[in-house]
Amino acid sequence: MSSEQIARKLQRRLIDTTPGSPESLVHTRADEEQSPVKSATMNDDATSELTEKLNRRLDIHEGTAKPEQMKVFNPYTEFKEFSRKQIKDMETMFKRFDSGKDGFIDLMELKLMMEKLGAPQTHLGLKTMIKEVDEDFDGKLSYREFLLIFRKAAAGELQEESGLMALARLSEIDVSTEGVLGARDFFEAKVQALSVRSKFEAEIREEQEERKRIELERKQRRAAFKELQSTFCS
Repeated sequence: MSSEQIARKLQRRLIDTTPGSPESLVHTRADEEQSPVKSATMNDDATSELTEKLNRRLDIHEGTAKPEQMKVFNPYTEFKEFSRKQIKDMETMFKRFDSGKDGFIDLMELKLMMEKLGAPQTHLGLKTMIKEVDEDFDGKLSYREFLLIFRKAAAGELQEESGLMALARLSEIDVSTEGVLGARDFFEAKVQALSVRSKFEAEIREEQEERKRIELERKQRRAAFKELQSTFCS
């Protein structure tokens, strides 16, 4: 079954289970009797979010997506918390494990990746890893979703024992200096780096000013000597 068919099937299921339909009344009557307002709100929110994502995915596949949905993904502008080198390293790693060269890391490719990193996962564990960042419900990782793993790690949004945290920690990508321990550490590191650079630039300016001062004094002495020499020679 293709991803489009799966999306359509899920969409129909959402419609069937939308609050107010006969099917939803059968399954949720008891819950609504206990807390009708809370139940309706939670169902509405979940249904709206899932429907929006599924519709967006169907639009993309059918060629009816709006321009903003089809915009070119630029990792350097969307993931500004990482340096260009870090993003390049992530891209290199992604391509290395994308053995199918289709622009995605599927379940089996992720399985191989985790084994190579020394943190093998169960089949359920691998599916859970993908689910955490799988925004389009296609059951595999795009390059953008792969970068989300490191963003979540940097923001402290991953469980310590999760497979995604293991991937972020065991990868060959050096993010230790810029925030894998948390967003606060990332910004503090940036401020410290800017402070060090400012101090370094200030020292360079002082050295340049000192050289200019010495050169000016040398020229003044030469001018004074020539003036004195011309006085004795006249």
